[in-house]
Amino acid sequence: MTDSFDALSLDKALLRALEHEGYTRPTEIQSLAIPHALAGKDVLAIAPTGTGKTAAFTLPTLQKLAKGQRGGIRALVLTPTRELALQVEEALSAYGRHMPLTSGVIMGGVNENPQIKMLKRGVDILVATPGRLLDLMQRNFVKLDKVEVLVLDEADRMLDMGFIHDVRKICNRVPQKRQTLFFSATMPAAVAELANTLCKDPARVDVDPTPIGRPQIEQKVMFVDQRKKQELLTHILKDEHDAMVLVFSRTKHRADRIVKSLQKARIRAGAIHSNKTQGARQRALADFAEGRTRVLVATDIAARGIDVDGITHVINFDLSDEPENHVHRIGRTARAGASGVAISFCDREELKKLAAIEKANDTALTHDDSHPFHNGADAQAYIAQVTAQPKKAKTGRGGWPKPRRRGRKTRRNAMR
Repeated sequence: MTDSFDALSLDKALLRALEHEGYTRPTEIQSLAIPHALAGKDVLAIAPTGTGKTAAFTLPTLQKLAKGQRGGIRALVLTPTRELALQVEEALSAYGRHMPLTSGVIMGGVNENPQIKMLKRGVDILVATPGRLLDLMQRNFVKLDKVEVLVLDEADRMLDMGFIHDVRKICNRVPQKRQTLFFSATMPAAVAELANTLCKDPARVDVDPTPIGRPQIEQKVMFVDQRKKQELLTHILKDEHDAMVLVFSRTKHRADRIVKSLQKARIRAGAIHSNKTQGARQRALADFAEGRTRVLVATDIAARGIDVDGITHVINFDLSDEPENHVHRIGRTARAGASGVAISFCDREELKKLAAIEKANDTALTHDDSHPFHNGADAQAYIAQVTAQPKKAKTGRGGWPKPRRRGRKTRRNAMR
């Protein structure tokens, strides 16, 4: 792993921008991916959220475009969510501050007219969510025939959200002669198939997907009845006065109910999910990042674009249906060498989900029974579930399994 950005052969303009941002040492994904991207190779990168993927593709993209001829959209970055699109565009503006390149965002949930005006003025790098981009393409507001670099960020989430057909249609309009940078947190079969169709002889980069094993994340599971989860959450938040907490809810409606209950308890909180307007989502995220609220409640889909420093606690109000998502959730804390706490609430109906999470990450979460809402029966049921051994087969002489007895062959069954 490289100790400094200087060793990655980045332009001085980019190094100045990184120094301005306070970045001195690249992350693992940046050290591994940037050299391949700068060499012009396609890159297939698998790394969890929060590992620095944005800089891993924006830095080499900026460097490549700065050396070429300007004119038309020369790089396209596809993201699954509006928050992530804004985050990528913000990174492009920050890292490219000393370069003569422009960037812009196209996304749904907001007025399209400013986006159309931006397209008419022209940009070098376009960051977009698939739905709005395809709509504007079909109305001839967007031309992709000059694209030199195609980036897919959080490809697995785009498939989860049903964007696969839109993504394929968009990619078919991009020149075949291009560089493709394909980034994903996980690699299920559908994502691997998409990568194979888009990338040509890519350099594959894999980063350890288990921040669960990092010592700076203190992991706990609290067994609690579903009806008591809200009281437990309020209890923890009142106990942790200075905590900056990200709470994960399984549904949008529950996220709103959690926020209302916290506000009644005079705890400053906001929610972010797909039912919120883009303006409301951006305000909730800004309030959280700037300390006006100290609790943000989010669903998995909306949370993919949350990149906020200083999160001290991640609380899984509901366990994720997908064990892999657990890693991405807790990876929101303990960033940049800081420590963090990840707490998972678990009720009787979630025991199987907890077992799946522990199995997928090859680790056991610490059981915390110090809270006043501890459900000992569920804790014991879980311990019995994970420690149960499969029954041994009955054996005969010499330890061999006893043969099954077969009924005597009668005239009746012989005629069947």
